Amino acid sequence: MRKLRVGRVLVFLSLLAGAQGAWAAGIYTCVDGNGRKLTSDRPIPECADREQRVLNPSGTVREKLAPPPTTLEKAAAERKEQQANEERSRADEEKRRMKLLVMRYPNQAASDQARESALAQPRSALKAATARLSELKKQGIRLDAEMEFYRMDPTKAPQYLRRQVDDLGQNIQVVTRTISEQEDEIRRINLNFDDEQVRLRQIWNGTAARD
Repeated sequence: MRKLRVGRVLVFLSLLAGAQGAWAAGIYTCVDGNGRKLTSDRPIPECADREQRVLNPSGTVREKLAPPPTTLEKAAAERKEQQANEERSRADEEKRRMKLLVMRYPNQAASDQARESALAQPRSALKAATARLSELKKQGIRLDAEMEFYRMDPTKAPQYLRRQVDDLGQNIQVVTRTISEQEDEIRRINLNFDDEQVRLRQIWNGTAARD
């Protein structure tokens, strides 16, 4: 009889130890898709698609286990992370570029000098093209005077004269295009330096203030 009592005590202690172990590990609880409240000493498979709570022995919530993300949620998270990485890369690149700009143009005078140097070539080309256009226009006045005699029927003009008129027209187109390209290049250079100086001026002023 005594042995039977001892056996029962040992079984009870074993069950008690198991229960204490389960509580120490935490109790999982959730409400499944059918509205049933489930409880277990391990993650509950029926609630794999929804939140599960892990309770302390006192019944308070130790932690909340979120369900694994869906395919759409994973894709959205990956896009968000990619966008964040791209933004960080752009920010790092901008910092690197600004650092190089400050080294190249430590002050306003250095930037202005570089601007003038960059503008020298397109300004020279524009000046030459403008002078060439003026010469071509003078040739046009002379050819117009010679073609006046054939105004009623230009096809009767000598071949050399018609060739000169055609060549003049082509040359004017080429020079006019060159003038437009050089003006665009001058505008681009100025806009580029203006944009850089807007950002650099904050650094220059800050450096001047510290100095």
